[in-house]
Amino acid sequence: MWLPDDTFRTVIASTPLFSMDLIIRNPEGRLLLGKRTNRPAQGFWFVPGGRVMKNETLDTAFGRLTQTELGVVIPRSSASLLDLYEHFYDDCVFGEAPDTHYVVAGYLLDLADQSLLDLPKSQHNEFKWWSPSEMINDNSVHQHSRDYLAALAKHPKKGL
Repeated sequence: MWLPDDTFRTVIASTPLFSMDLIIRNPEGRLLLGKRTNRPAQGFWFVPGGRVMKNETLDTAFGRLTQTELGVVIPRSSASLLDLYEHFYDDCVFGEAPDTHYVVAGYLLDLADQSLLDLPKSQHNEFKWWSPSEMINDNSVHQHSRDYLAALAKHPKKGL
């Protein structure tokens, strides 16, 4: 359920939003990042993901987000929950104000075949596979995406 802009602005100003981030790892251990076209984190390299809507189950949200962000529906059962994270931003989808607070479920997806992806360009204007060592030292990669790197060390690769 998408809210009218004025209602959603009030929600952003009043409460945390719940979202899922998709940490996509290929067989070489590289992670998929997209360059964001919208706020917050506009212009940064960031993992795919998005908000969970009211009355949407986690499984349904995961399928919708993988379809929207990756171009293919992947079941949540194929992913591993890394942890819950908090993301704070000084801006929001509407501009400079209000600030945004997300509670994020970070899900790891190990892809054996990255050719399955049909990456849409609605939220990101380009995509790139990054090694963790490239990500950690590049300030064009948003800190919230770099925060997932510590948890990845505890999750050996498995193929999907």
